[in-house]
Amino acid sequence: MNTLPINWLTEGLLDFEYKKYLLLAYLQAAKNEFGKQRLYPVFSDLIMHYRNLKQVQEHKQLVYESFPQRISRADFQKLELVYEKIVQDDETMEQIEEIIQYATPLFTEALAEGKELYDFVERHLEISPVGITPIYHNEGYLFLESLPGKETQVYTYNITVFENTYEKYRGINTQHLETVRRGLTLTHEHLKAQLVKQRKELPNPATFAVVAKVPMPLEQSLLPIAKRSLVKYVTHLAA
Repeated sequence: MNTLPINWLTEGLLDFEYKKYLLLAYLQAAKNEFGKQRLYPVFSDLIMHYRNLKQVQEHKQLVYESFPQRISRADFQKLELVYEKIVQDDETMEQIEEIIQYATPLFTEALAEGKELYDFVERHLEISPVGITPIYHNEGYLFLESLPGKETQVYTYNITVFENTYEKYRGINTQHLETVRRGLTLTHEHLKAQLVKQRKELPNPATFAVVAKVPMPLEQSLLPIAKRSLVKYVTHLAA
């Protein structure tokens, strides 16, 4: 899809009409993705751009934590130097603020549409444990399905915990193992038993099935939301 550069506010021609053209083309492409029920990566990009706009508007600075992982600290520092020079130019800063005033409500509208799609997908996910669940839930198997259909996507998952002074964060990594076409005789329990026999490194794995009640794109919507939903589910189990 048509993407918006990370440093679109400061990159290239600093002209209101030009920036407006870039922004509207990007937002139209984002809405087209939402219309096809494709939530990622566009939704996370929208959040990043919106946060940057608010930071610039409120603090006149860029914040590294708002940027996606694909930008390195070194690249960010170069961008920060460029921005510091621009901030010192009152006329240029006036143009940037004009662009921000125009862009902010448009980003807000697009984010609301993305949030609505996210909530729709999440509401139609059903999570259930497969077999006996061990005490340790942070590693195991994820069975992912979208109805109608008989294909099950099998993943290993690993939940990691990051802490700072104020908060605790949980992230999840998944690795796709196989796509299984299930029949009446191959239940989730039977599939788990097969995996235990084949993969000795997880002798007593936590296993969860996530089933989507409506069809949706696997990579762009189902998998990323299923992963977030599983983290919440496992966190609740551990509470």
